[in-house]
Amino acid sequence: MEPRKFTLRSRIESFRYALNGLWSVVREEHNARIHLVAAAIAIVAGLLFRISRAEWMLITIVIGMVFIAELVNSAIEAIGDNFVDVRNEKIKKAKDYAAAAVLVSAIISAIVGGLVFIPKIFDLF
Repeated sequence: MEPRKFTLRSRIESFRYALNGLWSVVREEHNARIHLVAAAIAIVAGLLFRISRAEWMLITIVIGMVFIAELVNSAIEAIGDNFVDVRNEKIKKAKDYAAAAVLVSAIISAIVGGLVFIPKIFDLF
């Protein structure tokens, strides 16, 4: 099989597929919507507190990390659910690992958010 030739049309299609996946995960996964709300709160707080460029970089990285983990988790769940109709311990383990990745990324994100925003909240008082 020959590799596909690079075309602008194929690149646009690949972006369309990626955006469709992003929209699907937000529309279908409750936790993705929770992460989206948390990201919006962090962005609004960043604007209100006028956080530094370095703080914006940290907030942006952890928001991205959580969404990447959620997307990978959702992909693994979709594959596992669509290819195995009966309970399979190996699929369960893969899904548990992927869910743990989301949890760890969310915890790290909350820690970074606390390190950035808690001192600014205390400065208000």
